Amino acid sequence: IAEEDEQLVNRFKRDFKLPDSLFYKTTADMLQHIKPDAVMAYNTIADHLTVVEACAPKGISVMVEKPLATTVKQAERMAALVKQYGIHLLTNYETTWYSSNQQLYEMVQVENVTGKIRKMVVHMGHQGPKEIGCSDAFLKWLTDPVKNGGGALTDFGCYGANLMTWLMNGKAPLSVMAVTKQIKPAIYPNVDDDATILLEYPEATGIIEASWNWPYGIKDMEVFGEKSYLHAMNSNTLERRDTVAYYKVTVKKAVYTDNLTYLAAVLRGKLNPANDLSSLENNLIVVRILEAARESAKTGKKVVF
Repeated sequence: IAEEDEQLVNRFKRDFKLPDSLFYKTTADMLQHIKPDAVMAYNTIADHLTVVEACAPKGISVMVEKPLATTVKQAERMAALVKQYGIHLLTNYETTWYSSNQQLYEMVQVENVTGKIRKMVVHMGHQGPKEIGCSDAFLKWLTDPVKNGGGALTDFGCYGANLMTWLMNGKAPLSVMAVTKQIKPAIYPNVDDDATILLEYPEATGIIEASWNWPYGIKDMEVFGEKSYLHAMNSNTLERRDTVAYYKVTVKKAVYTDNLTYLAAVLRGKLNPANDLSSLENNLIVVRILEAARESAKTGKKVVF
């Protein structure tokens, strides 16, 4: 475990009965002593690049927590390192392991249940990180515009960008527009806490609603197609509607339901992650969307890709 925050390290040692020998100050220092199969980067988003820079030359693959990076420049630097050293760089999202989302994708892309997608709506949010009890150590960087890249726009907007890029077969949108709000400046003085992002595609529109201001937590996705509508309401509930009736879909358990099993399959060559939700290809587009959304919210103008 590489962690610079001594108070956090001491808490981990105390709460989980972990020995001193597990901890190092930096990733670079840690890799001088051990040779892992992969490194999981659950640090600040801005520091993901530092982890990849330490791991890539040693041939060590990396999985980061969403999103991949705070800027396109950082993301492209990481992509260059991946290409140079031949490692895997994956991005973890909670919603990747939702069986409902995997079933929705199969119904859209394989079974053609919906016909062509016309509109996608993704709601991602909760009452706010402070309100739901996130630790001070986490809040310190989650609400930092440099370390996290923004507030709710980054924290929750990335989910929608990830899912929509997947449903659009890895294609970037034609344009991005966004509106952000700072509804609770006393709690989140440095970042947005509510964002609405509009993605324009040749024959479809994507609407991402991201918020730290909702009365309850929600992570859902709606797809409106030519022939029918699908709604992944939570991790294991999927509903379908057409002109005839409303159906509850039987959701099959996804092949991969957690990030560690997926990572192991990739490392062992059992799975090619190309264009998956965790893939570098998808997440480079996610970072482009988030950067464009910040620019649009700042200027009030559409950002054309």
